[in-house]
Amino acid sequence: MADPFVQLVGVNKKIKEQQIIVDINLNIKSGSIVGLCGGNGAGKSTILRMIAGILQPSSGEISVNKLQWKRNRKIFSQQIGYMPDDYQFTQGLTAEEVLSFWAALRRVSQNRVNEVLALVGLEDKRHKQVNSFSKGMRQRILFAQAILANPPLLIMDEPTNGLDPFWMNEFVKLLREIQLEGHTVLFSTHQLDIAEQVADDVVFLNKGRNCGEGSVAYFRQKYGELPLQAAFQHSLGISSR
Repeated sequence: MADPFVQLVGVNKKIKEQQIIVDINLNIKSGSIVGLCGGNGAGKSTILRMIAGILQPSSGEISVNKLQWKRNRKIFSQQIGYMPDDYQFTQGLTAEEVLSFWAALRRVSQNRVNEVLALVGLEDKRHKQVNSFSKGMRQRILFAQAILANPPLLIMDEPTNGLDPFWMNEFVKLLREIQLEGHTVLFSTHQLDIAEQVADDVVFLNKGRNCGEGSVAYFRQKYGELPLQAAFQHSLGISSR
């Protein structure tokens, strides 16, 4: 069996004496799409930030492509494209300027900037200030910067928040194309229908704990209609009837 591309072993996180993440173990296969599912305060964002190297665990080990942040910080960071759930853009910068700044940091060409602007449907808005964008358009810019450098691992925190139905469908298509190119995708969502459409595997989180995980195919076989909703309720000890 191949080694996991992303691995968490006994990961805990305390913030100001509050236990946010409790003994999380995860093994994510290379080339898979995995959804972290749960409500507000479940610990989804904290786990993603720890995997991305933005936060460090209080205990436990995290590796990406057999690398650990504290031992191989530069190479570790090159493995990852990270899309936060929100971002305060610098006043006055246009969409093209924002992506060009990130491209310079990642040593990516202007041609790639043009390519990702087209991928997220913002080519005609390239000279528009990002602070004037709608929530959905800002999400698309954040997604664009995350994929700029073609990272082996794409990490996204609530990526579909604010997207209209058209871009929700386009997002699903883009993720599948990224997967076909061999990339691994990890995202958080409270929208179980989105996880059901795009994820290979899901992890249910509640109060910082892993309360259930498995493949979408498994849950479809077990629960039939609305399988992830039924599985999530079951993981919390709630009857689906």
